[in-house]
Amino acid sequence: MTIEAAVRRIAPALPAPLRVLLGGVWRGVGRVAFRRRLSRLDFRALSGAPRLSYGGALPREPGAVIHGGRVKLLHLDRRYPEQAERFNLLYLVSSAMPAYAADLIRAAKRGGARLVWNQNGVAYPAWAGPVYERTNAPMRECYGLADFVVFQSDFCRRSALRWLGPCAASFEIIHNCVDTDVFRPASGVATDGPCRLLLAGTHQAAYRVTSAVACLAALARRGFPARLTVAGKCDWPGGMEEAVRVARELGVADRVFFAPPFRQSEAPSLYQAHHILVHTKYNDPCPTVPIEAMACGLPVVASQSGGLPELLGEDGGVLLPVPVDDYERDHAPRAEDMAQAVMDLWPSLSKRGEAARTRAVKRFSATDWLVRHEALFAWLLAEGTRS
Repeated sequence: MTIEAAVRRIAPALPAPLRVLLGGVWRGVGRVAFRRRLSRLDFRALSGAPRLSYGGALPREPGAVIHGGRVKLLHLDRRYPEQAERFNLLYLVSSAMPAYAADLIRAAKRGGARLVWNQNGVAYPAWAGPVYERTNAPMRECYGLADFVVFQSDFCRRSALRWLGPCAASFEIIHNCVDTDVFRPASGVATDGPCRLLLAGTHQAAYRVTSAVACLAALARRGFPARLTVAGKCDWPGGMEEAVRVARELGVADRVFFAPPFRQSEAPSLYQAHHILVHTKYNDPCPTVPIEAMACGLPVVASQSGGLPELLGEDGGVLLPVPVDDYERDHAPRAEDMAQAVMDLWPSLSKRGEAARTRAVKRFSATDWLVRHEALFAWLLAEGTRS
């Protein structure tokens, strides 16, 4: 166990004053260690092939659960193994920022390295409350230092323009990707039993789970046999207790299964064991879960918000109406609308699953994603040589 892991493990059991003291000491130790790391950075070999650093954002512990913004770094890391101290490109993801990111960026740029900033979503009142600027301020600082910005979707670009300001650097919209050789349909998924619905990810707000449970209850009222798996952490205060209580109150507790957070290696079999993904998050910027589900042949039921219209198009599943670009309040699709979408998909599930798979292969292939990044890196390094 690392020192950091040990600190995180014991901290919750300490009295509040001791937690505050420990946090201050830990931040001080961390900054000293970080400054020592900056002093070791070596930029004498900046020409030639791309040498990438991800700012240490990828956990290296065996069996680490990697999700969210870090997933895309796995693809890059396989092609460009991280160079912790000698690199010419710094590739950072806004939703997986390393500690002291701005300090790292400035040190790297002083040495001649170039920054690619991968911009996911931003903070806004609906999910961050009145303190949204605590997230946006450090993000804005890094965003403003970028040599190139990759927006994960056009929704990400619009949101950044509104909450972070104009993008001074060159940019491109590159949606997230999936390894379509690993994420692929199971052979012969049976449809003679109940419809198996999946809600997957880290669920940071109650509505994301309770709306899916309400959809299941609506299907039960219509006599449509279905089961729901909630995979991932119910990550809000009292989350699991509330989710179980709602399922019980709606009379579907025996039809809901709560699965723990899953590793990337476990994800394909999780999707393959289900028929339809319900993705209830509002204004999701560019989620990887629907892309992975489509690659596994699962059509997606989601709200027509955030980056979902760009990802699903007409072939990826069903988009349900909700208010557009509301940053003050989250909106889940109506339970009855989700239930109807599930029932409409069911008779042609095989055909709709094939269409979803085809879209994922054509538009979100990890191979194509890496090719686009290789061209970007070559251009950036050539520009750096000329400047």
